[in-house]
Amino acid sequence: MSNRDDNCILLFVKNPTIGQVKTRLAQGIGLRAATELYRNFIFDILATLRTLNVSLRVFFDPPQALQSLRKLIGGQYCYIPQAGDNLGQRMKNAFIRAFNEGFSSVIVIGSDSPDLPADFLEQAFKVLDNYDVVIGPVSDGGYYLIGFTAEGFCPAAFDKINWSTNQVFQQTFNILKQHQLSVYRLPMWHDVDTPADLELLLRQNENTSFSRSKTVSYILENKLGTLHNV
Repeated sequence: MSNRDDNCILLFVKNPTIGQVKTRLAQGIGLRAATELYRNFIFDILATLRTLNVSLRVFFDPPQALQSLRKLIGGQYCYIPQAGDNLGQRMKNAFIRAFNEGFSSVIVIGSDSPDLPADFLEQAFKVLDNYDVVIGPVSDGGYYLIGFTAEGFCPAAFDKINWSTNQVFQQTFNILKQHQLSVYRLPMWHDVDTPADLELLLRQNENTSFSRSKTVSYILENKLGTLHNV
């Protein structure tokens, strides 16, 4: 990827507190294991992002978690508290802040896809040279990435969305097309939200570099990949 200091990734994370993260996953593997696993998700995503030549902003929640996250993942990142009453408002406000900083292309990702390939992120920025919007769907009906150029930014894409449902991607896509924006759709990927998703994660990464990740190591060491029927 070329050196583009006008590109920025916004990473949305939660403070990994027991009972506050990966609650669906915890139903099968336990609260403590789900929390530890989420910590490893963050470590692995950041490892991927460090391979990219782009700016990074870590948008975190809750706002009082700054010192805890700095201790966990380091003080070298630019931390910004999420602001808004729901996920849509928080993403919208994050984009506005990044564009106000002067970035020309901005993408946001969450922390539920620890094996998201760096190639997808590089591709997202490349296509924003020719498209207004880039979006990557996940198999459960949401999306793992959305990005805009400064000129193509559409705040309405975050309004009136039924968040945490299987309608998120389609509702967002419809709004973008209604605003006559050019939209590039990335390959489908997956979030890790349930014990069954752990099995998929392991299967898909048997022969990839992610097989040596902190996430996979934790799953195997704690035998979490065998609990999808619990």
